[in-house]
Amino acid sequence: MLNDQDALAVKTAVRAAERRTRGELYCVIAEESSDYRETPFLWAGLTALAAPAILLLAGVEVSVPDAFAPWTAAQAGAAAEMAVRGALTTTLVLQAVLFILVAVVGSLGPVCRFMTPRSVKLDRSRRHAQELFLARNLHQTRERTGVLIFISLAEHAAELIADEGIAAVVDQKRWDDAIAALVAG
Repeated sequence: MLNDQDALAVKTAVRAAERRTRGELYCVIAEESSDYRETPFLWAGLTALAAPAILLLAGVEVSVPDAFAPWTAAQAGAAAEMAVRGALTTTLVLQAVLFILVAVVGSLGPVCRFMTPRSVKLDRSRRHAQELFLARNLHQTRERTGVLIFISLAEHAAELIADEGIAAVVDQKRWDDAIAALVAG
C-alpha cells in the first residue's frame, strides 16, 4: 500500500512526534476493515422476499382455465390447486434465482462495499481499530500514553485512539482536527 519512500516518511514522522511527547504512537494502514461477508446475503434475502411483489407488478395472474362444460366441485378444486401450485412454483423459482444472482454479484468486492451502508463501514473500521489498539497492548504502556492511528482505505475512514494518560492532557479538538486532516488527505 505504501512505497518504501512513503513508509520511511511515516516512520520518520512517528519518531519525530514520539521525541516531542510521551505518547507511544502506532500507525496502521489497512486495505479494508472487514470483508462484509453478510452484506450480499442480506440484500439477496431482501430481494428474494420481493419476488411476489415483482410478479404482481409484472401483471402475472393466477387463473383457472375456462370450462366449456360444467365442472364438478372436485374438478374445480383440482384446477384451482394446479393454478396455485404453478404460481407458488414460479414464485419460489424467481426467489431462488434472485437470491443466487444478488448473492453472487454482491460478493464482488467493489459491489459488496457499495451495497454496505456507510454507517456499517464506519462501525467496522472503529471496531477494527479498537481491536488493534488492544492487540498491540497500547493500553498497557507505562504511562497509559498509547496512541493508535488507524486508516482503512476501502472505507475511507480513519480512527485515532488515545489511552487515558495522553487523552487527559490533549484537548479532544486536537484529536478531531488531526483525524479531519488525515481523512481530507
